[in-house]
Amino acid sequence: MAKHGADEPSCRSGSLDGEGRTSEDRSLLHQRLAVQELIDTEVSYLHMLQLCASDIRSRLQQLPQGDLDVLFSNIDDIIKVNSRFLHDLQETASKKEEQVQLVGNLFLEFQEELEQVYKVYCASYDQALLLVDTYRKEPELQRHIQGIIEAVVPQAGSSGLSFLLVIPLQRITRYPLLLQKILENTVPDASAYPVLQRAVSALQDVNTNINEYKMRKEVASKYTKVEQLTLRERLARINTHTLSKKTTRLSQMLKQEAGLIPRTEDKEFDDLEVRFQWVSLCVTELKNNVAAYLDNLQTFLCFRPHEYSLDIPEGPAVQYCNLARDLQLEAFLTFKQRLEGLVWQPLCSLAKALLGPQNLIKKRLDKLLDFERLEEKLLEVGSVTYQEEAARHTYQALNSLLVAELPQFNQLVVQWLGQILRTFMTLQRDLAKQVLQRAEGSMAQLPHHHVPEPAFRKLVEDALGRTNNQLCSFQETFEKVLPPPTTQPLLPGSERQVQALLSRYGPGKLYQVTSNISGTGTLDLTLPRGQIVALLQNKDTKGNSSRWLVDTGGHRGYVPAGKLQLYHVVPSAEELRRQVGLNKDPRCLTPEPSPAPAPSIPTVNQVIAVYPFVARSSHEVSLQAGQPVTILEAQDKKGNPEWSLVEVNGQRGYVPSGFLARAPSPVLWGWSLPS
Repeated sequence: MAKHGADEPSCRSGSLDGEGRTSEDRSLLHQRLAVQELIDTEVSYLHMLQLCASDIRSRLQQLPQGDLDVLFSNIDDIIKVNSRFLHDLQETASKKEEQVQLVGNLFLEFQEELEQVYKVYCASYDQALLLVDTYRKEPELQRHIQGIIEAVVPQAGSSGLSFLLVIPLQRITRYPLLLQKILENTVPDASAYPVLQRAVSALQDVNTNINEYKMRKEVASKYTKVEQLTLRERLARINTHTLSKKTTRLSQMLKQEAGLIPRTEDKEFDDLEVRFQWVSLCVTELKNNVAAYLDNLQTFLCFRPHEYSLDIPEGPAVQYCNLARDLQLEAFLTFKQRLEGLVWQPLCSLAKALLGPQNLIKKRLDKLLDFERLEEKLLEVGSVTYQEEAARHTYQALNSLLVAELPQFNQLVVQWLGQILRTFMTLQRDLAKQVLQRAEGSMAQLPHHHVPEPAFRKLVEDALGRTNNQLCSFQETFEKVLPPPTTQPLLPGSERQVQALLSRYGPGKLYQVTSNISGTGTLDLTLPRGQIVALLQNKDTKGNSSRWLVDTGGHRGYVPAGKLQLYHVVPSAEELRRQVGLNKDPRCLTPEPSPAPAPSIPTVNQVIAVYPFVARSSHEVSLQAGQPVTILEAQDKKGNPEWSLVEVNGQRGYVPSGFLARAPSPVLWGWSLPS
């Protein structure tokens, strides 16, 4: 009995140890089954992704490429990440004792990569479902898509595309559950237990971050739309709710400006916004500069010297025209096309890409005002409604999105700007290289092409120095010679009014209206074309120099300065004879008979030049006002009476007939027009 009693506790202890060992073995078995389930389902999942990316996507070529990009999103990136993940997962099978811990570490290692690829796919999932709904409205297209999917993936059934598209979402949400199952079958004192705990928490954070990212993307897609609405459409959207919301925001803003309530400060966002505004300004300025450059280039291309006859049979001028023709037809046109395609269009796209973030920043300010008001209410009352809580979450999502993505956006815009500038510089370099290559042949034919550049520069400077006096003389001559007046014909019966203005203000104050003027203000005048007025002041009372105060001889008022032209008083034939008669010898008392009315072109040979004229070719001759002229022929070779062949100072050439007037014979030297 004693012996039996002594053996009884030992039997009980052995029984307990057996039960504990059985429980541990059962947990270990369930743990290994959970790990094997993870690996097996990962193999099946990756195989399904590869079917979607290869077989199904390649057979859906009937769909536009844009639809395929939305439906399958970044599935190729998911396949790359999960392929490496599966490979490392299968490698853990060779280390049975450490497998669980290695699995936990593996999830921690792939945490960021999984989050990056899956959040992009999840963000575009709703848009993909919208496409699937549109396909269902086209029965023939839907049957075609369903037939392809059933042939490749029979288990998809009638769900079709929806069954395939949801698989990545289901997989990323299942990872925490699989890890939790492994954790539940791991003893707490095992070395793998804390690793698995961190892995479960990490995968839960991944799903949480994906949901937040998806919500931020939905908010962004809602507020980045830039709608071009008419005034009527904007007024149609106004209702009591919008009026109340805008009034509340305005009240909140006025309180902040008055210092009654504090303003929420976010230095991180403020710095990002300043950076964004600076980048936007750079894009706008560069776009304006490139637009001006293109306009100037277009104006430059309109100048075609090779299309004009220079009356130079040979020499450097002909070589220059040939070179200009080649550059105009090929080099410059190619440069313009490349500039528009590689610089201007990307710059316009970049400026368009800025509209979305600009709209988001503006919406953030509105949502911030709502958020501040709700925070005050939450402090006072302690609770908010469901709609108000949604408004708080909207601001938080919008602010988180901007803080997270504005740095990347700013960096990408700066990189884009740098690439555009580098492209522009490369195009300029290529153009210069082409011009030099095309000019080499022409330069080889020049007489001084063999002269080194320093010697050629000195040669040019010496030549310019020798002709400096001649150039200065030409400059003085051109400055003295004025172009012929282009006055409008006087209105009928206005001679007496002109004489009154002339006697009152003098010839230097008279102006002629070049086009009809319609006065719009109370002090503005309405004048017809050809009206003569006298200038009183060359600006209005506000200092605007584009409006002049004039006198018509009966009314005073303002007219546009751009429609006035200085009036040149042309003396009549009687005044010319009277002025010339003053210079005659006073001892000659014989009165000169009055000449008969003459046509516009004098019939006598001896006339005088009324206006100065500058010869423009070797077939013409220059005139000075008051210079005696001998008419050789009162018409040109084609019989046109508007030009006359004359002789001046021994030189022969053509001059306008209207610049000549009959003069008494003999012509007195020193005659001049009255100033």
